[in-house]
Amino acid sequence: MTATLAWISAAAVAGGVISIAIAALFALSAPASWVPALVSFAIGALLGAAFLEILPHAIGSTHNLYALCGTILAGILGFFVLEKLVLWRHSHAETYEAHAHHADIDDHGRSGMMIIVGDSFHNFVDGILIAAAFLENTELGLVTAVAIIAHEIPQEIGDFVVLLHSGYSKFNALALNLLSSLAMLVGALIAYFALQTAQEWISTVLALAAASMIYVAVADLIPGLHRRAELGATVQQVALIALGVALIWLVGGLAGGLG
Repeated sequence: MTATLAWISAAAVAGGVISIAIAALFALSAPASWVPALVSFAIGALLGAAFLEILPHAIGSTHNLYALCGTILAGILGFFVLEKLVLWRHSHAETYEAHAHHADIDDHGRSGMMIIVGDSFHNFVDGILIAAAFLENTELGLVTAVAIIAHEIPQEIGDFVVLLHSGYSKFNALALNLLSSLAMLVGALIAYFALQTAQEWISTVLALAAASMIYVAVADLIPGLHRRAELGATVQQVALIALGVALIWLVGGLAGGLG
């Protein structure tokens, strides 16, 4: 069992680091003028991941669909309250004029905070899945780890874009993504020592992860796209959102084929 634990730990660490490194090479080297376009892509990636991958897995692993839907609703409302708390704290720290002056530059980290919370949930569940696969057999564990890495790359690109859009520096965006990737190792270790208990919570954690991604895309990012209402910008935004969804679908299909 010691060898299995070593495989699980190595796969969980590699899964987070490799996906973030590849995503960073793309996201952090993009010119600043690309950010508005990449935000549209990030919206598609977030919604695609939530509706095409995370929610189907959550539905497939739950025995109470009604409770699962309630968890998603509670998650969206909870993230709304969390964002309100961030706003209240910010309003006490700065004057209204300062807030208005920066409003068009970034969102003071609100979207970034939401996406890190959601990504941590997602990474935690990925860790549980890696551990479960390795406990079955090493070959299945390796295939699952490769599929998760492939699955994470487009999502991590979206996360970097959201963090940059929220006003974080490139260094801080990388550091936060690496920190959130530790949740994969935490989930893997917890699942290894208490797998049955962890499995019972998979659908709930997935539902909360999906709720956070939906909330960030719909409440924080999409409203910013309406600032550019001209036809050409709208066509570009729709195309890039569709591209983000399509990439998640494509990677999901390839990862499923590996499995």
